Amino acid sequence: MATDPVLRQGLDSTDLVLRVGPAGPTWNALTSAGPALFTPIALGALTLLVAFGMALAGARASTVFVVVGVIAGLEYLIGWLALASSRARDILRVEFAPAGVPASLRLVRGAGPDDWLPVKTLREVRLTHKVVEPYQGDYKPAVSTLTLELALRGVREQLTLPFDGDPRRLADSLKALLGPAGVVVMLRTERSTRDRPQRNSGWTSGGSASANSGGG
Repeated sequence: MATDPVLRQGLDSTDLVLRVGPAGPTWNALTSAGPALFTPIALGALTLLVAFGMALAGARASTVFVVVGVIAGLEYLIGWLALASSRARDILRVEFAPAGVPASLRLVRGAGPDDWLPVKTLREVRLTHKVVEPYQGDYKPAVSTLTLELALRGVREQLTLPFDGDPRRLADSLKALLGPAGVVVMLRTERSTRDRPQRNSGWTSGGSASANSGGG
């Protein structure tokens, strides 16, 4: 589950924690097993269409059930592999070592940690704080997210997560940690107002005109 990004200093490293939870291929596979059940549900219409076609072709009910079960099992397996593969790339935290003045860093992903790299391979950290505020009369609260971009080895790693902390304090902490290594840390804040739902006045008036016409 996503949490606010927090810099946590330990004995050996300072960690930028983005998601809380253990890492590793086994844990990643286990946590993907449950959500993968939604794959056969999402593709249920296609499976039912196959079953209906077999029934129209005169297939026996037992055969239809077996085929449907095999299809659902394959859908689940494919969904599990796809979800596990996607989660394997998710960044859980960024570790900087040693804790005081880091010389190395590594990304810890859902599948486990990457190799340690010199901290100077990280050229830039870009934080984009977006706040979508409610319009007047809207009962829904404001939505705040933070997008983190890491310019690392010519590749940009990016993720967006819910955020209700202080982005300026986080940016200042990263500057203090990474500034001595020449890493640029930038913060941008974007504010907008949630769009007010528009009534479908054309549909309503059209319905009224049709009713009046029918009454005449």
